[in-house]
Amino acid sequence: MKHLLTATFVLASLIGFAQERLPQVPKGAWKSQEPTGSASTLIVADNYLAIASYSTGNKYFERTEGGPFTMSGDQMTYTPEFNSADSLKIGIPIVFTVTVKDDILTLKYEEAMVWMRVDDAKSAPMAGAWHITEKAGDQGALVKIHQEGTRKTLKLLSATRFQWFAIDPGVKGFYATGGGTYTVKNGKYTEKIQFFSKDNNRVGSSLTFDHKLENGRWDHSGKSSDGKPIHEIWEKIQ
Repeated sequence: MKHLLTATFVLASLIGFAQERLPQVPKGAWKSQEPTGSASTLIVADNYLAIASYSTGNKYFERTEGGPFTMSGDQMTYTPEFNSADSLKIGIPIVFTVTVKDDILTLKYEEAMVWMRVDDAKSAPMAGAWHITEKAGDQGALVKIHQEGTRKTLKLLSATRFQWFAIDPGVKGFYATGGGTYTVKNGKYTEKIQFFSKDNNRVGSSLTFDHKLENGRWDHSGKSSDGKPIHEIWEKIQ
């Protein structure tokens, strides 16, 4: 009996050690410095990730890519759904070896990409991957968006950062993206734009919207970056 208890304890210890060593999905926001001098941010939300490279000081957008991923042990299989710099890479899976230590994330493929943690998305109600499902029509009433084909608009949020993108993986299409930081306070959702692929002059501006979040349904209304009224419903991707 004593030997059985000892063996059980050793096995439990080994299982616990293995679990501690297995990397978790690196949810949240991460940042790195590009050789070009621009900054890059990575948002990992649910089972989707997006990378953007840009210079806020110079109001310059460089590139973005993203797509869904799966984890198996320390292996992340990422399949790009969009890539603004190279559409030929869309749909081709990449397997990264993932290491997270002391708030440093390393994604190793042919070379290693090193990222520093911005936030871990814990206890952040807005953190996740969202897709737009309703928007106000010409008369102001909310109308369901009847999605045809593979075109879609998604928004990823960590605890402090956001990035949205309009894409069509079916035709390897990339149409627009924007991102930066956000805050939620007293029923108001405020975005500060750090990059916008369609108009660099919008960089540095802030937008504040009425905000309500209930059961994974995000009611979002106010004015867009060009001053037009908007009312949208976003829902978390399941």
